[in-house]
Amino acid sequence: MAHTSSCRLSISTMSLGYAMAGHTLEHRLRSAQKFGYEGIELFYDDLEHLAGCLPEDPQAPPPSPIAWTPSSHPPSNDQRLRAASLIREMCDTFGLTVLCLQPFRHFEGLLDRTLHKSRLTELELWCRLAGLLRTDLILIPSNFLPADQVTSDLDAIAQDLREAADLAASANPPVRICYEALAWGTAVSKWQESYDVVKRVDRINFGLCLDTFNMAARDYAEPALSSGGDSRASLSMDQSLRALVMTVDASRIFLVQAADGALNQIAMHDGHLHSEPALPQYLSWSRNHRLFCAETEQGASLPAMKILKAIFVDLGYRGWLSHELFNKQLSEADPHIPDQMAQRGARSWRRIVWNLRLPAGKIMKAQQGLSLPTVLSNDPLPS
Repeated sequence: MAHTSSCRLSISTMSLGYAMAGHTLEHRLRSAQKFGYEGIELFYDDLEHLAGCLPEDPQAPPPSPIAWTPSSHPPSNDQRLRAASLIREMCDTFGLTVLCLQPFRHFEGLLDRTLHKSRLTELELWCRLAGLLRTDLILIPSNFLPADQVTSDLDAIAQDLREAADLAASANPPVRICYEALAWGTAVSKWQESYDVVKRVDRINFGLCLDTFNMAARDYAEPALSSGGDSRASLSMDQSLRALVMTVDASRIFLVQAADGALNQIAMHDGHLHSEPALPQYLSWSRNHRLFCAETEQGASLPAMKILKAIFVDLGYRGWLSHELFNKQLSEADPHIPDQMAQRGARSWRRIVWNLRLPAGKIMKAQQGLSLPTVLSNDPLPS
């Protein structure tokens, strides 16, 4: 179910460090447990990495300890399924729920219908993986392939996603799908468009993922950059949130993801972001410069807390909140990264809970006694 009586904290596995930098999944899960998280969003890249570390022979036992160096060729589906079982065992060891498996990229609206059929077959595998992970949720982000590869017809997009929802509903056990508007999506880049798609799909197991970073990128950062001032940006964000509260059915929200960012990090140079000029501007900003919500000491300046207030307080959503942060720091090999990121996320969570007066006593008790500098019950927060 999307709603519970309290709010529960999760974090994306990629937000605790990247496998390619040497941060093992086991280390990251241990860090999540240490700092009071209840669940994780499993990034598929981490499952794929572990699958590549397993022996190809299904009868061969997994190495102990696991050698976290994958082979040079893609793993088989059997290796992926075994990896999912191992991840579930690790999560059980650390007392963590697998909230969802994500991201199932570049699915909806494909003009190449042969490729579309292939992706449906792949989604069947993902549903099997979800069952082994004991999660009932798969996240599909909006497609950001070039415009000559995807349709902009929302009815066609909804039809593809309806097909995915029906496939997921027929899985054993059944799976839900949540749809997220990426700020750099080709046809769907704003929450208003993703919610329109959710209504068109009209399936009980198909709902919305709201991400504070993507919402702020389009409804706050974009007008701030185009007008050169904060007043128009604030007006745009306020109008967007009023529409959210007036139109969205909270029961259709399956997941809320929290992230912040520094507006000055999206400064343009010769028409591109300085980080990765070949990428769309919001994708480069998202991939390299996300921060945890309300990390003002790190330069966070987006209205992420205001967005969360609209969702949790005004709409009354109750359920999971998951930190989803990408940052250049995550690719560093420093072995302290998982603990540092888990601690920063715990600090952010306590700020969110205090500022919005959320019912999250279990998590707050779990985090008592941790070394969380400047995090007190009266910690001053941005409005």
